[in-house]
Amino acid sequence: MNRLNTMKKFIPFSDDIVFFDAEFTDLDVVRGELMSVGMMSLDGKRELYFELAYNKDAVSEWTHEFVEPYLIGEKITQAEAREKIRAFCGKSEPHLVATVNQYDMVMWHKLFNGEKEPINHIPIDFASILFGMGLNPARRLDDDKEKFFAQFDIDITKYKLHNALEDVRLMRDAYLALSEKSIH
Repeated sequence: MNRLNTMKKFIPFSDDIVFFDAEFTDLDVVRGELMSVGMMSLDGKRELYFELAYNKDAVSEWTHEFVEPYLIGEKITQAEAREKIRAFCGKSEPHLVATVNQYDMVMWHKLFNGEKEPINHIPIDFASILFGMGLNPARRLDDDKEKFFAQFDIDITKYKLHNALEDVRLMRDAYLALSEKSIH
């Protein structure tokens, strides 16, 4: 039996949300820099993806191996990134849902560098939602990750992992499975 069938339903406070994921040069939040950003609306009809210019000397070995090879798009500046995000979020100041806030949100705040951000001031940590639902948010790259998402009836082989847009699509699909929403 699918474990989700035995769990309490997750009831979100608001549907005014956007999903956010980022790839960055290093897990050291002081030295790390944004490399790419993916965002997606709850209904899945709007997506945003871009790659940023970054210091190649700041890239960790892991990031160099698993992320950097897939960054083949045109690089934009941080100012251009902020404008794209503002246009994507609009005026409603949606709640931002990120998988691991302690990294993603630090990089988000570094990008905006004190400027007004186009989101609700309290981001939603998807890992904490999973933890609160009794699920282990610490997924690994081996087949534990496949098993984890199988409980959501999600086949992760259709996603290109460590790509900010693909990761945000996967997070949205898991979020919808938890909340039993069928938004299309």
